[in-house]
Amino acid sequence: MTASGGLQINRISTSKKLNYLICMKIFCVSILLQHKNSEMFLVGLTGGIASGKSTVSSMLRELGCPIIDADVVARKVVEPHTPAYSRIVYHFGPAILLENGEIDRQKLGQLIFASEEKRKLLNSITHPEIHKAMLKEILFYFLRGYRYVVLDVPLLFETRRLTQFLNHTVVVYCDPATQLSRLMQRDGLTQEQAEQRVAAQMPLNEKRGLANHVIENSGSREDTHRQVLRLHTKLEDSMDFLLVRVIAIAATAGLSGILLYAAKILLS
Repeated sequence: MTASGGLQINRISTSKKLNYLICMKIFCVSILLQHKNSEMFLVGLTGGIASGKSTVSSMLRELGCPIIDADVVARKVVEPHTPAYSRIVYHFGPAILLENGEIDRQKLGQLIFASEEKRKLLNSITHPEIHKAMLKEILFYFLRGYRYVVLDVPLLFETRRLTQFLNHTVVVYCDPATQLSRLMQRDGLTQEQAEQRVAAQMPLNEKRGLANHVIENSGSREDTHRQVLRLHTKLEDSMDFLLVRVIAIAATAGLSGILLYAAKILLS
């Protein structure tokens, strides 16, 4: 048998072991969750760059909705000394670092927005870590008995890794001209730079067609707030459930130590 053949067998064996461990975690998590109220569900919130998603997220938070912000989680998982940080520096080089050792998000952003290949590479590094961290927060809110949890995910439909676990998806929409204008004003970009960043994401019209709910955010803040209130009322009155979806997310994330984390919450 060749060395490469032996290596392939080892990889397959390792993969089977990981799948077995994940399945065991899923089974144990399901036992833990059956002892709690399972009348909680997941809502995916997304939009396009400068479409107003953060505004809608803030409005929902003011209404008492628990929000898990993928951007905030993404910043945490790439902090110095984390696994994702080390891999990013390895692939993109030390030139993307600030003087204090943190990742320069602006420099990294310029690289990935100009190259689809580099963007995919970065996503392959960060997304698994982001999903693991989000699962921990979902379990926290689940075990605390919240009605529903909002996952604020900019690339919800681009990656499609979480959509199968969501009961509702919400897109914050604005017309293309408004989107470009807001982006240029917010980030100090030229029109060409703004168009490049918008083009790097799925078109808002396409996202709109994939969502269960659409918040029109081309108008006034008051109009957007009224739509958010209607959405919140509708979600509060729904009868969706989360149990199977949380277990499925655990399978997708393969989160190490999930049982210990859940046990700590239950005992706290």
